[in-house]
Amino acid sequence: MDNSSPDQFWNDIYQNGARGSSGKPGLLLAQFAAPLRPGRALELGCAKGDDAVWLASEGWQVTAVDISSVALELAAGNAARKRVADRIVFERHDLSLSFPEGRFDLVTASFLHSPHDWPRSDVLARAAAAVAPMGHLLIVEHGTRAPWSWSPEGTRFPTAEDTLAEMRLQPDAWQRLCICRIAREARGPEGQTARVEDNVIFLQRGDG
Repeated sequence: MDNSSPDQFWNDIYQNGARGSSGKPGLLLAQFAAPLRPGRALELGCAKGDDAVWLASEGWQVTAVDISSVALELAAGNAARKRVADRIVFERHDLSLSFPEGRFDLVTASFLHSPHDWPRSDVLARAAAAVAPMGHLLIVEHGTRAPWSWSPEGTRFPTAEDTLAEMRLQPDAWQRLCICRIAREARGPEGQTARVEDNVIFLQRGDG
């Protein structure tokens, strides 16, 4: 467990890490969101903004959130370079304490994990509550451990079904589009690679 505050921890991560952008969205975000009709999107944990920039370039109006002010500065610069800054609003939130206002046609959270003790299931439930009628919720999370992860060896990650159950959603209010595990080749902070598996929770809210 890291002893720094959550915002300081993540500021240090982005301050000391590579400041450049990959210029590419997450593979699973692109796969699941590309067929959707653009509207209002909320991204939780936007990091350096690659996903938010891609959504904006696809026609979405994006609210992008992170706890790290350093990450938000990098993301804003990324958006400006890609000339989509007018389609993205960046907001700083510690999601255990505050949450963006409004309802959204797509709410997405990719790898919203932390070494700190925080109410992740409650945050994801709030993410679901922010989805507008007929809108979509996309959660991508670690299903297995990468060798460079801060998680201890032997860590048991929840399944997609576990995470969904912990969110305590009303089953009849949602269509289950994909509750699955997908393998990919991941790249670590020093260029190392490993085969990992990601959980995907992709839901559509009903029209009620």
